[in-house]
Amino acid sequence: MEEQKIIERLQAHEPIILGEETVKNYSIMIPFIKKDDGLHLLFEVRSLTMRRQPGEICFPGGRVDSDDDGAKGAAVREAREELGLCDASISRVYSFGKLVSPFGMTISTYVGFLDNESEIEPNPAEVEEVFTVPLSFFLNEQPDEHIIRVEVKPDDGFPYDLIANGREYKWQTRQYTEYFYHYNGRVIWGLTARVLKEFIDTILIENE
Repeated sequence: MEEQKIIERLQAHEPIILGEETVKNYSIMIPFIKKDDGLHLLFEVRSLTMRRQPGEICFPGGRVDSDDDGAKGAAVREAREELGLCDASISRVYSFGKLVSPFGMTISTYVGFLDNESEIEPNPAEVEEVFTVPLSFFLNEQPDEHIIRVEVKPDDGFPYDLIANGREYKWQTRQYTEYFYHYNGRVIWGLTARVLKEFIDTILIENE
């Protein structure tokens, strides 16, 4: 191919995210509810019959579908489906940010305000129960922190003879921090805790 043809194609090319086709895109909502003692955050306990992560504590959310109105539409849809709410029950939805997980996922995060707690009817196929935690708890309590290290382990038969330094090759390892919030015998951790801590540190604490 001639140089000019390559240049023409590059000039007409829209930059892409390389490897994006392998990334799974999810969207979640951080739901607020106003109670007599102030603002609370709502959490779900995943149904014990779920194939993935049964019984874990999370925010409403799920995978972004092609027929969703973008990531925000997916967050609202998932909250409606999981909590049994109508559109009017979720108001004032704001984008917070996008989390890139160590496991090939992006999680778009939104903050929404639920207007009527009494209307919540969790979908038993996905949600075992829901509970709320006063926002003041997270402002006054720091989570436990523990380091996770991710190592690279090539499969048997990996062609070490084709790379410099062979079996002595120094693979890059990754590490990240897991956060654990303890509230009334419940443990909030994983991606939920990571998003929660980012939200508290960025929106609630940095702006004081």
